[in-house]
Amino acid sequence: MSDRDWEAEMKKIDRQLEGMSDEAMFPSKTAKSTPEKAQVEAVQSGTSTLGVFLRLSLSVALGVAIVFWPYSARCGLGLAAFLAAVATLIVAGGWSAVWTWRHRAARAHVLSLLLLLWGLVLAGLDVLPRVGYAKPSASHPALWSCS
Repeated sequence: MSDRDWEAEMKKIDRQLEGMSDEAMFPSKTAKSTPEKAQVEAVQSGTSTLGVFLRLSLSVALGVAIVFWPYSARCGLGLAAFLAAVATLIVAGGWSAVWTWRHRAARAHVLSLLLLLWGLVLAGLDVLPRVGYAKPSASHPALWSCS
């Protein structure tokens, strides 16, 4: 074992701590000054809420339009194009979710998260049967390519 007298070491540390003020041990969080707050508010107002809702409306349009996909998406290039569109929907949902979160638009944020979930569900419906995780059906066969 060590030859140090830990009791004496701890008393020495206690004396040092007793001599310090509370402010020195626990510095208060620095509040933003008024000019800094004004600058942050100017940046937030510079990216208007209109831009946030424009992003969201583009995402919603894609989420609704993908239901009416006009091409065959069972296999081959049609499936690849459909999955690319679904990936775009997932990215658009995430993109609008970030912006609605930053602008504290709660209802729009929930809609963005629902779009993200909708994209994940669509991707799961087509990918999971093909990787062997879900049961294949006539509309979602287990084949990636048309042979």
